[in-house]
Amino acid sequence: MNARAIVTALLMLVAPMASAQVNTDMAIGYVNPGRVSDEAPQADAARQRLQEEFAPRDEEIIALQESLRELEDRLASERMNLDSEAEKELRRRIVNQRRQIQRQQEIFREDFNLRRNEALGDLQQRILRVVERFAEEQGYDLVVSDGVVFASEAVNITDRIIERLERQYEQGNDGE
Repeated sequence: MNARAIVTALLMLVAPMASAQVNTDMAIGYVNPGRVSDEAPQADAARQRLQEEFAPRDEEIIALQESLRELEDRLASERMNLDSEAEKELRRRIVNQRRQIQRQQEIFREDFNLRRNEALGDLQQRILRVVERFAEEQGYDLVVSDGVVFASEAVNITDRIIERLERQYEQGNDGE
């Protein structure tokens, strides 16, 4: 939806309210969700957990790649001394190892992406809950995020949301 359509829709919603009552004390805030996701300590913790979870599988793939290189080096250095059958067998092992590595890498990528998306979804839900609670506690009438063309620092509450997330993280509180 483009900015003009959003403004038109908002004006259509606000116009009836404006004719009934003009509220000049409306509290509006803006949150930069990308910055919150990048700077919240919960995001770093989630990245660290993913790293720890997937490091053993990554190391296994690296070991398979090293083993493949050794087989390829062996074929290159001993090729002239191997009989036909031994060379065919070594080539077969190399092809099979390449296939195994490719399968392992694909499974790894799929699993990693699935877990990363789960962690990102959990983080986004947590951030949303923090923003909602913050807005209610601080008396905001409207908090906006994506699709904002301009937001002055007077309405930008991003730093305050990040600070709250940091406090929750330090306290071991998940925001519930």
